[in-house]
Amino acid sequence: MNMEYVYAAMLLHKAGKEISEKNISEVLTAAGVNADVARVKALVASVAEVDIEEAIKSAPAMMAAVPAPAAAAPAKEEKKAEEEPEEDESKKEEAAMEGLGSLFG
Repeated sequence: MNMEYVYAAMLLHKAGKEISEKNISEVLTAAGVNADVARVKALVASVAEVDIEEAIKSAPAMMAAVPAPAAAAPAKEEKKAEEEPEEDESKKEEAAMEGLGSLFG
């Protein structure tokens, strides 16, 4: 199910409105989404069996188990560092050694 449908249900819940086929369809239409009648019916039937407040309370615990996209960033940086040519590393080492040599003159 597309997240737009779930978001529509959550918005209605937060606003204290009934989560009905009509209301879901109106929210989706207002957001510029063509509401699929079958999906709306399936969502309303599914939500009827769920305590939304409990689902919201348990969501932070579920989100903690999902790795954040930012966690992948260091891996990309490490990969870039590994891909640098050996020559660049050698030049950096030589420059560092020259700097150290000047300290001991």
